[in-house]
Amino acid sequence: MTTLSQRWYTPQEVTLLRKLLPISALVNLSFACIEWLREDWLTLQLTLIAVAAIGVQYLILPDGKESWKREAVLLKAGIILLIAVLRYGAGMKMAIDIWAAIWLSTPSILTLWWISSPLVSSWSKGEINPNAAEFGLSRNKKLAPLYRSIGSHVVLLHALFVVLLPVLWILDVALSPGNILGGDVKMSDWTTEHFQKMLDSESSFWVWMRNSLVVSLGTTVLGLTMAVPAAYAFSRFRFSGREQSMFAFLLVQMFPGIIILVPYFMVMKSLGLLNTSLGLILAYSVTALPLCVWMLKGFFDTVPRELEEAALLDGCNQFQVFWKIVLPLSLPAVAVTALFSFLAAWNEYLLALTFNTSNEMYTLPVGLASLISSTGQAWGDFAAASILVSLPVVILFIVFQKFLIQGLSSGSVKG
Repeated sequence: MTTLSQRWYTPQEVTLLRKLLPISALVNLSFACIEWLREDWLTLQLTLIAVAAIGVQYLILPDGKESWKREAVLLKAGIILLIAVLRYGAGMKMAIDIWAAIWLSTPSILTLWWISSPLVSSWSKGEINPNAAEFGLSRNKKLAPLYRSIGSHVVLLHALFVVLLPVLWILDVALSPGNILGGDVKMSDWTTEHFQKMLDSESSFWVWMRNSLVVSLGTTVLGLTMAVPAAYAFSRFRFSGREQSMFAFLLVQMFPGIIILVPYFMVMKSLGLLNTSLGLILAYSVTALPLCVWMLKGFFDTVPRELEEAALLDGCNQFQVFWKIVLPLSLPAVAVTALFSFLAAWNEYLLALTFNTSNEMYTLPVGLASLISSTGQAWGDFAAASILVSLPVVILFIVFQKFLIQGLSSGSVKG
């Protein structure tokens, strides 16, 4: 007669394998898609065979009743491990091939290790005694949090790898000599020639940087000047056309910016604002205004009206209430909106390309695009300039991190 502990006990390792094997199969299927795109047919066949073997391995995982499943799972794990070695040998030896080999070999190694352990082996054969089952249940309780923590870190490491891979790649291109797209030179051959070329005093990079700073800062200042009072008015006052205006702001955001490209160009041409920073500042400010107003209005709605009423009783007029009470409390939201306006202008390409035809008025996105043309590709210079362009954005996020977190979270809950 089996005890309750014997019936309830399932090794934590087997439970984890039931979760790990389907994930391994899905990950390797994604690798198979990549191998198909790069027409690596031998590796693709090996990967598909391995995925099928993983599926069979999942179906025959031990259940504590049939002892043959243990030997079959160990055999399958050995076969998959062999396929992983063959797959890596047949692959292109790139980072993705190493990653795929790890996702094939690691579950197999863990299966061989865990299923062959004494406690899991006795459970797989149905020979576990009550004392061992009770020990196993206690052991599961200790191992479960550890395995969950390891699984969470594995997921985070993969996410980190996906995020850092483009950055590492473009850094490799920027430090590689010539116009190599990376991966073909050793670290000892890295050079800073591309950064030196971009940072040279006679380089056009500084002209593009100046134009982008002028346009981005001008857009931020002008955008906030219009958005802050407009958002406060929509939040605090009830006037004719209020609802229609707010709906119109939302409606404008539904249309892609390219629709207004021709009307914008005609307006700027008639006003003589082509090839000027002022034209871009006006265009960017108007384009970003609806979203800025909505962001600030949501925060102003959370500021208690009682504070304003108390200030009015103390003798403040409406402008003083806004300037001395509401605006200081809303600085986090203003910081978020300012950063959004700055980044929108800093990264915009289409309007800047349309309105500016002179290299002296190019902003950074247009200037960087000019490095890659149909007649020549300066990949190294392009990569170095891209990294330099990203640095101000990173610095802004680090400096305003506290305000960003507070501003993005404060406006999400009323009260």
